[in-house]
Amino acid sequence: MSKSCNHDVSMNQLCVSKVPFFNHLTYEEMLKIVEMSRRLNYKKGEVIFRDGEPLEYLYIVHQGRVKNYQLFESGKEQLLRIIESGEFMGELALFTEKTLDSHAEAMEKTEICAIHRDDMQLLMQQHPTIAVKILQEFSTRLDETEKLVGNLSSKDVETRTADYLVELAKKSNSNEINLPMSKKDLASYLGTTSETISRRLSNFQTNGWIEQKGQRRIRILDKQALENISIEN
Repeated sequence: MSKSCNHDVSMNQLCVSKVPFFNHLTYEEMLKIVEMSRRLNYKKGEVIFRDGEPLEYLYIVHQGRVKNYQLFESGKEQLLRIIESGEFMGELALFTEKTLDSHAEAMEKTEICAIHRDDMQLLMQQHPTIAVKILQEFSTRLDETEKLVGNLSSKDVETRTADYLVELAKKSNSNEINLPMSKKDLASYLGTTSETISRRLSNFQTNGWIEQKGQRRIRILDKQALENISIEN
C-alpha cells in the first residue's frame, strides 16, 4: 500500500458506519475498527490495486467512486462493477490467501478505508454476525457475476442494454434513471462498444421506449417494451 495518512477518527468512523455488516456494532466497537484501518486517498484515474498483486485488504469506499475491472491481453476491458460510497471490495481476502484477479481505479477523487485480513479475521471471530453478513453480501455478488457472465454469453447487445435499463429502474423504483457510469464504461460492462450502446439507446428513443435527457439521464416511457425484448430474444 503506497498511500496512507494519519488517522482521523471522525472520518474513519463515518467510513466504518456506512458498511452494512458493521452498522449493528456499538460506537465503541466501531472505534476499535477505526484503529485497525488505514485511510488512503486517490486522485481520479489512479490505480488502487492491480491484477496479480497480493490480496490482503478489505477496501471500503468512504468517498468517491471506484471501477473494478478485468483487463485482457488483447487490451479489452471488462467492467465488473462500480463501487460507490459505503460499498467495499476485496472481500475474498477475508477467506483466502491469493492474488488479485482484477484492477481497481478511482473514477473521481476517492477516499478509502483499508482493513488488513488478519484484523478482519479477528473481528469475525469476536463478532460472528459480521462474517454472516459478509457471506450474504458475497453470495449476492456471486449471483450478480454469474448473471453478468450468462448475459454476455447468451444475449445480444440490444437485450443486454434493455435488461440493464429495466434493472436500474427496479433498483431506483422509478422510471427516471441516471446511468451510474459513462457510456464507455457501460459498454465495457455490457461487453460491447460505446458507439453500439449509443446506437441502441437512440433506437430505443426512436421507438418511443425511452427519452434521453442529457448524457446520463434517461426516462423510461415503455418498460414493457424493453422487457419484451428479452422475451423475444
